[in-house]
Amino acid sequence: MTLRLSDEQTEALRRRAEEEGRSMQQVVLAAVEEYLARHSADEEVHRLGVDAVRRWKPVLDRLAQ
Repeated sequence: MTLRLSDEQTEALRRRAEEEGRSMQQVVLAAVEEYLARHSADEEVHRLGVDAVRRWKPVLDRLAQ
């Protein structure tokens, strides 16, 4: 895989890596892991919400009457 960044992005990444005492690759890998974890959690919350609505639909319908 090749990641193409603008000059500005590359410089910002280089500065951030230096500030954190890590390589640019380590910073990018951490960002990818965080992104994947966040979206995985969002999908799980959505799935649980759909399951809860399905499970409690009869009760919610009765309460609405």
